[in-house]
Amino acid sequence: MTQQFNATSTTEDVLHNVSLAGKRILVTGVSAGLGIETARTLAAHGATVVGAARNLAKAEHATAQVRAYAEKGGGSLELLELDLADLASVRAATDRLNAAGKPFDLVIANAGVMATPFGQTKDGFETQFGTNHLGHFVLVNRIAGLLRAGSRLVTLSSAGHRFSDVDLADPNFAHTPYDPWLAYGRSKTANILFAIAFDARHKAQDIRATAVHPGAIMTELVRYLPEGALEAMESQINAQAAAAGKPPFEFKTVPQGAATSVWAGLVAAADAVGGHYCEDCHVAPVIPNDAPKGLLDEGVRAYAVDPAHAKALWAKSEEMVGERFAT
Repeated sequence: MTQQFNATSTTEDVLHNVSLAGKRILVTGVSAGLGIETARTLAAHGATVVGAARNLAKAEHATAQVRAYAEKGGGSLELLELDLADLASVRAATDRLNAAGKPFDLVIANAGVMATPFGQTKDGFETQFGTNHLGHFVLVNRIAGLLRAGSRLVTLSSAGHRFSDVDLADPNFAHTPYDPWLAYGRSKTANILFAIAFDARHKAQDIRATAVHPGAIMTELVRYLPEGALEAMESQINAQAAAAGKPPFEFKTVPQGAATSVWAGLVAAADAVGGHYCEDCHVAPVIPNDAPKGLLDEGVRAYAVDPAHAKALWAKSEEMVGERFAT
């Protein structure tokens, strides 16, 4: 019987007695938070980890513990310069990976930003949609040929996808008043739809994709929030919890937050998670689009797992980045 895990499970829980020797895994965003922990546990269990980061000097310092665990566990870590907000950087990184020609068993699209002030990437895309979705869209598709049979893609989404669906008519807020949480929700919905579409395109080659919600964790993601915003949000969530007869909200630890990515990428059955959205180390139920937007509730909005919607986003994304990707 498959081991059951939950919201309190950690990376070490889900990888207990699991050897990743011979596995080659790409993780984006290894200079902070979940990325560091994800890389650490993978390398500690014997995997060869390619860690991507925008700031290599910061990543070198941040991953010192990863290298120490890798040395003990038989794994390794190499760093790759990658700025997801600059498609020239993304393409340069993929050129290096393709030139090396070394296949991957898993790609974890972990990097991202949250609730940023209005801004644009180097290519003129709204910052959150451009960084969280389009950067990863180009990265993963350009190295799809390196994904071997039996490999997986895990995209990190969020319960924040419930804030908003993607807007394919106005992805860059050219006509819509900008709201940082609306933009964040759009980008996190896009992360799910990308996984749905990628899975549909590649499952015949035994390559699967899934999206995950890591849970609420205190990481550098909160750096753009104004003073007092996090406390106000926590109070609101606790009020919702009290009204529903639930216990007070608690943040996950970083090892608990990274657990679902590792579980979905390496432990869960591929057919169980492929083409789905997961949270707390299980596949989440689909909830109606008009369900309340409380962040304590489980589930994924129906619009975020709609195959036709995923295909439409794929086509729009290709148009925006000026590049088409074969099945």
